[in-house]
Formats: sequence, C-alpha cells, structure tokens
Amino acid sequence: MEQPLTRVLVIEDEASFVEAIRVSFEREGFIVDAADDGRVGLDRFRETRPDVVLLDLMLPGMGGLDVLRAIRKESDVPVIVVSAKDTEAEVVTALELGADDYVTKPYSLRELLARVRAATRRRGTPGESVTVGAATLDRDAHQLRIGNSALDLPRKEFEVMSLLMEHPGRVVPREEFLDKVWGYTWFGDTRTLDQHIRRLRRRLEEHPQAPVIETVRGVGYRVTA
Repeated sequence: MEQPLTRVLVIEDEASFVEAIRVSFEREGFIVDAADDGRVGLDRFRETRPDVVLLDLMLPGMGGLDVLRAIRKESDVPVIVVSAKDTEAEVVTALELGADDYVTKPYSLRELLARVRAATRRRGTPGESVTVGAATLDRDAHQLRIGNSALDLPRKEFEVMSLLMEHPGRVVPREEFLDKVWGYTWFGDTRTLDQHIRRLRRRLEEHPQAPVIETVRGVGYRVTA
C-alpha cells in the first residue's frame, strides 16, 4: 500500500526562505503548507495537523517561542526551530520548551531536508522496558520510573535516556546519539544533544537513587547505576 505523503508546515515570514523550502521539499514528494505570521501559523497547525513543523522564532503576530508553547500543549509533533538566532541561550530556551531540533540560518536545504526526514522517524520498540539500578524506562507508558517516582520525559529526552540505558556502563559516542535519536551524523553540531543531556541530569539529580550520566570527554556519554 502506498505510504501517505509527509505534510510539512513552515511558519516563516521571509518569503525567499519559504519559496526555497517549498520548491525543494515538493520536489522530494512532501506536502508544504506555510504561514508568515505566528498566530496564523498556529491556526494553520490546528487545521492541517502536519507531520513536522519548521518554525522561525522572529515572527509577526505571535513570537515563535509562544507558538512553540501552544503547540506543545496540544501535540508532540516534531518541531524544528529554524532561526538566525544562534546564541546558546536561544537554543536552550527553544529546546526546553519542547523543540526537537534547532537549525541556524543560513542553512543548506539538503541539511534541512535530512533533519525533517529524521524528525518524522520514531525509534524504540513498544512494550520493551529496560532497567539500570533503581531506574526503569517504560516504553509503553513513556515514563522513566525511579523508585516510587515516575518522570514523564519529552520525546527526545526519553530517546536519549533509552539509548544510554540500553548500554549501561558503555560509552555511547556522540555520533551514535545523532544517528539513532536524530537520524543524522554529518552536520557536526551537537548542541542539541548536549542540552538534552543537561536537562536529563537536572531531572535525575532530584532523585538520590537515579543513575548517573557521565561525560567522557571527546567521545560521548555513559550511564551508570
């Protein structure tokens, strides 16, 4: 049976960017919807229910971060922020609000296309659980249980923790995270991974029984009980 086409919503007020994305993505078989205003983009999101959202931060009508907050209250659809803002604070804020990935302008359309394809893929096997020490990752409930506490993790944090807990004590290279969680390895920007690790550590530090995520400089991360 033929697979349904992937629908991409581009919320971006620069017409040249929108047109370039539309031409490139439609050539690859995507359906592209667009909005040049944050509030209109949120309405379009609710109307079309896209498979992935490309979201600028500097938008008229309603700022990109506010759009992201609103989307996350309603859906876990993959959201990739595409912005000229490239400070660590901007990246951290967007990821903490639930963005799956962050791409800085200017970007190559090939890179953006690859990230969109990767964002629409899901990893993890339903029904499988994995345990490290006092922590159990329940894929059915999409929760990390530590003792009597249950943590509901955002999707990418859940996938990062899943990869770590599948290989306790082993160093997971950065490239493996990018490949298995984000679906790419060749862009070299690991800020998104590093921010997800930081947020996971903050969550785990609140629970004395939680496993520890260790940094192995120049290589990657590992989890120990």
